[in-house]
Parts: sequence; C-alpha cells; structure tokens
Amino acid sequence: MADVITYRQAVAEGIAREMRRDPAVVCLGEDIGAAGGVFRTTAGLHEEFGPGRVWDTPISEQAIVGAAMGAAMTGMRPVAEIMFSDFLACCWDYLANEIPKVRYMTGGQVTVPLVVRTANGGGLGFGAQHSQATENWALTVPGLKIAAPATPADVTGMMAAAIRSDDPVVFFEHKGLFATKGPPAPPDHVVELGHAAVVREGDDVTLVALASMVPLALTAAERLAEEGIDAEVIDLRCLVPLDAMTVLGSLAKTSRLVTVEENPYQGGWGGTLVSIVADEGFGLLDAPVRRVAAACVPLPFADVLEAEVIPSVDKVVAKVRDLTAY
Repeated sequence: MADVITYRQAVAEGIAREMRRDPAVVCLGEDIGAAGGVFRTTAGLHEEFGPGRVWDTPISEQAIVGAAMGAAMTGMRPVAEIMFSDFLACCWDYLANEIPKVRYMTGGQVTVPLVVRTANGGGLGFGAQHSQATENWALTVPGLKIAAPATPADVTGMMAAAIRSDDPVVFFEHKGLFATKGPPAPPDHVVELGHAAVVREGDDVTLVALASMVPLALTAAERLAEEGIDAEVIDLRCLVPLDAMTVLGSLAKTSRLVTVEENPYQGGWGGTLVSIVADEGFGLLDAPVRRVAAACVPLPFADVLEAEVIPSVDKVVAKVRDLTAY
C-alpha cells in the first residue's frame, strides 16, 4: 500500500471498496464513467466495474437524484454525484421533500439508502455559482445525514459508513482538498458518522472546524502556539449526526470556543453548535463564543476578493487573540 494517497484518490478508493463488498452499490452521475469524473474522483471505477454499475447520466441533477431515489427504494445502494454542490439547488425537491421523508412517511417500510456526493467549497476562484459551501443548506432538512471529511483516510472510512447507512447521506468533498495528501485508510476502515476527532490537543481555546477549515484551523493553532496560546482543534467531520459531546468535553478543559466555518455567517452550522453550547455548556464558558465564517455575499471570482470573503488563518488568529484577552 502507498505511504500517502490524495484526497481525490481516497474518494475513488472508498467507493471501490464498497462496490467490491456489496454488489448492490452502483454509481451514477455526469462524466463519472470512462472520463473518471471532472475532478478525477471516480477514476478507475468504470474500468473495474463496467457500465452496468457505473452509469454516465444526462446533464440533469433531477434525473440523477430521482433515479437514485427509485433505485434505493427498490433494493440498491446508489452513489449519485452532483458535480458541484451549488447544483444541489437543481434537485432540491428530491433532496428536501422526497428522499428524507420516505422512511418516516411509510412507517419504516421503505428505506432510501443512498449517498449524494458533491464537490463543495471555495478558494479556487470558480465564481459565485461554483464555489459555495452548502452544508448549511442540507442542515435545514430533517432526515439527511451530512458528512464532510477533511483527510484522505476519513474520506475512505466515512464513505464506507455513508454507503452502508440505511438513511440518505449528503457527502461533501471539498474541492480545495482534492490534491492534499495523507496516509491511506487501512483495510476495512469504517469511520462511524457522528464522531468528531480531536486533531490537536490544547488547553486555552477550542477551535471547531469542518472540511477545508480543519487544516486552516491547525495552521492558525501553530501560529498561536508561537504566542503562547495553546489551541485545541476539533474536526467535526459530520453535521448530522452532530457530535456536541466532544465539543463540550473540550470546553470543560479550555472554557473558550471559536467555530471556523466556510458557510456564510447567516445560517451557518456554527450558529447551531453555539446554541447547543449555550443550552448545555454555558457554565463551562469563561468568555463569549466567537464565530469565524464567510461573509454573506456571493463569492467573487477574483482570488484576492474571494480571500476577503472566506475565513483565513489571519482571521482565526485575530479572533482567538481577542478572545484570550477577554
């Protein structure tokens, strides 16, 4: 096994492992077959499993997710790709009104075990309609699980858990992480959804981040360490199920919280997490809670302007400095 694997390779590896394990797993999406996906996240799947299990679709998000829903209701475990997470809006009726409600409305008689994979997030200058971090859209819909891994090993392990889930999962793969490298997942690696990871221990402040904000928070923590501020960094990994217990456990030690999220501040997941902390961990806090999030504007195409909108290491460091001086 290779010493390192890229994030994008880990996506294909995670899907391939489940397709080898379970013949009911199939893939569908635009250009995912012989082309290997526009981000090369399905490379090798068409060659190994053939067109009977890796389906190239028309350019119709409604058709992709609608077909996946029907397949899941009749015994398959489809993995549907929506090329950019912004385009979840094109199939939103299925994702918000149909898929998450079938199990409830049939009293558990029908499940919809599907995964909707999508390339998410900014930082690459793709413009306002191809750069959004949209986890917060899915977070408003009861009945969807939401996964957003930050490392190659977590991609593979969480993909296994998502495909095996009897509930629908929206699986956000961050475009800005595709080229990043890390240790590959060991054989049979499964990361149960809903378990956050403490990726850096610290005593002075808790930074909670998701997806591409995790390496950003780690970089900020290293810079803060040079100033004598010891930050603990939590990779939330999932929004649903949400591991609030790990955050509260960290706060019992640090007594200060900063959320680092790429979603816009308005309606971002940090607001939900902060409200839980206010309800269940208010007595643990020695300072106000702070949120670092994207501005509530369409994402600019120009890289220098985009960098102003989304969180940065400097913004996190400044917020933590302010908080430790409180």
